[in-house]
Amino acid sequence: MRFASARSYAVISVLAAIATIVIKTMAWRLTGSVGLLSDAIESSINLIAALMAFWALGMASKPADRSHSYGHSKAEYFSSGLESALIVVAAFGIIWAAAGQLANPSPLQRVDLGLALSLVATAINAGVALLLMRAAKRFRSITLRADAQHLLSDVWTSVGIVLAIALVQLTGWSVLDPLVAIAVAIQISITGFRLLRETANGLMDRSLPEEELQQLEALLQRRSGSGIDFHALRTRVAGSRRFVSLHVLVPGGWTVKRGHDYCETLEQEVCTLLDSCHVFTHLEPIEDPVSWQDGGFRWENEAEA
Repeated sequence: MRFASARSYAVISVLAAIATIVIKTMAWRLTGSVGLLSDAIESSINLIAALMAFWALGMASKPADRSHSYGHSKAEYFSSGLESALIVVAAFGIIWAAAGQLANPSPLQRVDLGLALSLVATAINAGVALLLMRAAKRFRSITLRADAQHLLSDVWTSVGIVLAIALVQLTGWSVLDPLVAIAVAIQISITGFRLLRETANGLMDRSLPEEELQQLEALLQRRSGSGIDFHALRTRVAGSRRFVSLHVLVPGGWTVKRGHDYCETLEQEVCTLLDSCHVFTHLEPIEDPVSWQDGGFRWENEAEA
């Protein structure tokens, strides 16, 4: 149900992308502005990204199977990775088109109507971007967040281009159109590289955010003592899911039932602390020196300590 709801937002993104492509293409044809042309190109990339997001959310919603025992949630990173790359490609495309306009400037036509159409498309993108950003936080979806950031970058592009065209109309400085387009392209490329880094972190099984990791460590610290300890804590994030594994050391005289009940209670506390978290515990006797071995997973700074 959670991913089905997330996919409904992807559908909204697709419909918005189609609408803005039509509107921005009309604005470009009316004015002849290279800025509006690049804006229409970026909206076309938005459509590709929205379709990719719809696919990724559907793939991520599939349950675990024999070939993918941890589920398919990492499929979201394919979408966010492609979208970040498309943002960067769009930025370079805008710079290329703007450079051509600098070399061969041409007067703009029917600016008033073109700007009005561009503002309508910008308003659509801004509304959908805010909607997707809220949905991304709700569902913790990197796919929806990437889509929202892409749309927000498109909004900034459109605002910059509208201002540039308005200044061209007021001052007659036609060089402003391509120069502002280049400035906006640099800004959105930064967004693309930032999102690409976030995608790479997910594919490399980056640990939980530092704030959540500290909360988890504080929980374990409170439960330590009286012959109970923990080690070999490992965390990772895969799309909207979190994974936590740790070794639980208890007195060797405990019964299997008592140790099992303790681990069950601990796992429930971790899941309460971290929503959508899958917890794996390994029970060991605290008196056995072998229990403290991490099996080659000790962090470098831990080994030095």
